[in-house]
Amino acid sequence: MNEATGSSTIDAKLRSVLGDVLGLSAETVARFDADTGLFGHLPELDSMAVAGLLAELEDRFDIVIDDEDLDGEMLEAYGGLLAFAEAKVAQG
Repeated sequence: MNEATGSSTIDAKLRSVLGDVLGLSAETVARFDADTGLFGHLPELDSMAVAGLLAELEDRFDIVIDDEDLDGEMLEAYGGLLAFAEAKVAQG
């Protein structure tokens, strides 16, 4: 799998996770770009939803998210969350 394919697969899976966990339509999630605000911008993504989102990311990407992995930038915008997911998947 080349890097571009891996990245687009992670992007598609991340959009699916966001749609499923937050109850957003596929059309809404498809419009997300790197600068789309998440936490504090999407009413669906409140503090309770963050826990469900992180758990679902762990399950679907087969990763472990440690407390020290979490920072405000990760959930600030879609691009940050995508970069986080890509980095965690690359770590194995």
